[in-house]
Amino acid sequence: MSAAEQTEPVGVPPGWPTTEAEAAALQDELRGRVVLGEPGPPPGEPLVAVGVDVAYDDERDVVVAAAVALDTATLRVVGEATATGRVAFPYVPGLLAFREIPTVLAALDRLGVTPGLVVCDGYGLAHPRRFGLASHLGVLTGLPTIGVAKNPFTFRYDAPGPLRGDTSPLLDGDEEVGRAVRTRAGVKPVFVSVGHRTSLGNAIAHTLALAPAYRLPETTRAADALCRRALQGLVAD
Repeated sequence: MSAAEQTEPVGVPPGWPTTEAEAAALQDELRGRVVLGEPGPPPGEPLVAVGVDVAYDDERDVVVAAAVALDTATLRVVGEATATGRVAFPYVPGLLAFREIPTVLAALDRLGVTPGLVVCDGYGLAHPRRFGLASHLGVLTGLPTIGVAKNPFTFRYDAPGPLRGDTSPLLDGDEEVGRAVRTRAGVKPVFVSVGHRTSLGNAIAHTLALAPAYRLPETTRAADALCRRALQGLVAD
């Protein structure tokens, strides 16, 4: 299956923040719209889970986003799309979503499949301002979203038990912002946090269901592979 064809490069939306102060103010406004009181899609029921990821061509100041939809019952790819755009914001820790969101939204729009859950390679509430990419994307789309990150960002945790499914709190001071989750026995955990319209318990359950054989969820692995292929094609042009 080939990715949905890229059309014109994605532009930066009118009024998109251009300064750190503008982005932080918008982040504060949108954070108030995050829904934390819903459980999200029940684990084990039929579901289309969509992984999103990005890759950068720093020389051209370009970002490529990929969205890959999987049937969670079979982990079979049922849809995929890519989009290319200009990097929409300078690199500022804590505001990275502003670099990627327009292109990620374009990839989701081109997908042709309605996601039941979006799995971001990054953070939701496990973010210094409690509003990482998963939360930002969830608020803008209205979709249930979770963040599954490769590292704990600035937060602390005790190592979870050694077995698959073992977890431990991811903490900012005394506040739990997510969980370290062991998806493979004896392998470094991933770091799961709520994005929007999903409970932490269900976010963990979905992460484990999507990662039956590898450390990272199949949604993330598929989206990463697709955006790398798209970026290589762009460089070759």
